[in-house]
Amino acid sequence: MAKEAVSISDAELEIMKVVWKQRAPVATHSIIEAVAHKEWKRTTISTLLTRLVEKGALSAEKQGNSYAYTPLITEKAYRKAQTKNLIQTLYNGSVRDLAVSLFEGGGLSEADIDELRKRFSL
Repeated sequence: MAKEAVSISDAELEIMKVVWKQRAPVATHSIIEAVAHKEWKRTTISTLLTRLVEKGALSAEKQGNSYAYTPLITEKAYRKAQTKNLIQTLYNGSVRDLAVSLFEGGGLSEADIDELRKRFSL
């Protein structure tokens, strides 16, 4: 399985977003501070970080009594893989059916439609 296609839970994704936001390795205490609003216990965060390392989404480097985490997959690559999976799973691989669903379901504003027209010269 390609690293960007790794299965990441919603909670793990919250951790990944914190790490992706940084431009350098992120210390454990910084991650704990960034997700404080979640009111997760330190052990929960440690478990999530361990899982992400085991899945190959993060690397961990020991720094003193703590670790610093670096993403092994980019947010862009992860989003692309998840989008491909969504289209394949829910729309049988049809990007057109996804677009129709968004359009008919009110998921696209006029501004979104205008932007798509400009981007794809429609």
